[in-house]
Amino acid sequence: MRRRSLLAVAGWLVTAALATLVGVAAIRLVGESITGTPGGVRSQEEVERALATPASTAAAPSAGVPSPGAPEPTGSAGAGARRVFATTGGTAVAECGPGGVRLVSWAPAQDYRVADADRGPDDDVEVTFVGPGGEYELKVQCVGGEPVAGADD
Repeated sequence: MRRRSLLAVAGWLVTAALATLVGVAAIRLVGESITGTPGGVRSQEEVERALATPASTAAAPSAGVPSPGAPEPTGSAGAGARRVFATTGGTAVAECGPGGVRLVSWAPAQDYRVADADRGPDDDVEVTFVGPGGEYELKVQCVGGEPVAGADD
């Protein structure tokens, strides 16, 4: 009887270990597909590179066919230079266009919030991030057609 009990316990332990190994392997396989590149954590360089790449936009349908002698339209407001700015409080993307500089987007860092944002377009735009580390104000102007972070007045 003792031998039978020992075999039952050993069989149960082997089965439990095998089930655990199969479960860990399944979680590893599923975990890699869940946290792979498309939805995983990205580095600061990857974020800046993605934000700096202009988004492709579909051209609006033309209202009419231009005559052969008509001049070509000039650049649009969205065709300006775009740049990413990062502070401890958050990140912002600004671009220069015919109307001046404008904030394209902004995002606070973890534990920070946006206290104020002047989107523009204007001579200068700014966004203020507030959090446990203090207040960070990012002010951007266009210099030579390029967005440049400047000192607050």
